[in-house]
Amino acid sequence: MTRNTVSSPPPPASDSIAQALSLAIHEHRLAPGTKLGEGELAEIYGVSRTVIRAALQSLSHTKLVDIRRNKGASVASPSLKEARDVFEARELLEPRTARSAAARATASDIALLERHISDEHAALDASDPGRALYLSGLFHNEIARIADQTTIAGFIETLVARSSLIIALYWRREAALCEKHAHHALVRALADHDATQAEALMRSHLVDLHSALDLRERNARAPSLKAALSQ
Repeated sequence: MTRNTVSSPPPPASDSIAQALSLAIHEHRLAPGTKLGEGELAEIYGVSRTVIRAALQSLSHTKLVDIRRNKGASVASPSLKEARDVFEARELLEPRTARSAAARATASDIALLERHISDEHAALDASDPGRALYLSGLFHNEIARIADQTTIAGFIETLVARSSLIIALYWRREAALCEKHAHHALVRALADHDATQAEALMRSHLVDLHSALDLRERNARAPSLKAALSQ
């Protein structure tokens, strides 16, 4: 007699775990400097250390995680110099990308950007600035996608990811997250195919974000992994 059995779902693959950790970092549930022990993560996700190691290696390639010999992995903690460099690079790249996006934006592109703004403001209304920041980053990545500049879009995606860590360490003006008119004005310029205005607005927006950083050395808090990942 054959006994019917219900198979257990397969454990999360390394890319799924990398995605979950990336989201936790972007949403500031895992702060810069947080230790990412392979054993603890393996227990949390119910997988082998090998799977965790592959996920951490993937995140190290996007510079969200630092892996050091004999010290293990931790959420990356950008230096003051890197904080300045990252925002200066964004100020150079993204205004020109916004100009290109204005020439190419379709009605569906505009609708997608408007949904990002709506979701971002909903997160702020729910007192979830970490998620709002994550959605804001996606907004910038989408503009790079619309510009149809694949290589530059890859650079911008990495810079946006680093910006999330920088903001977690050096943010001093949380209200600037809710620059409600900045993204709306950008979308209007893109919808109107006004390349000059889109470029100027993006530059002004990024300069404002840069000015909201308190670029002084400080120690990052390191919460419990289990507590952070259960949120």
